[in-house]
Amino acid sequence: MIKLLFFGRLGDATYAAPEVFEASVGLTAAGVRDALSSLYPALGRALFEPQVLVSVDRVIVDWQQPLLDGCELAFLPPVTGG
Repeated sequence: MIKLLFFGRLGDATYAAPEVFEASVGLTAAGVRDALSSLYPALGRALFEPQVLVSVDRVIVDWQQPLLDGCELAFLPPVTGG
């Protein structure tokens, strides 16, 4: 199982989204995003915004990053400071 985390405003679109995702051979962060998008269109629109980053086990990675069973996948919206 892959633990899913949604930060910032992305969390607002996850009211029905799962907290875990079944791991499978060859699964990538983009694959999880695609699957979530088909099940939860509002969340999908937010995840496909170009500024959204993804991290695996607290390291920002490319969307094509392979995922392993037991990892933590986090979706990070753009942030600003001031």
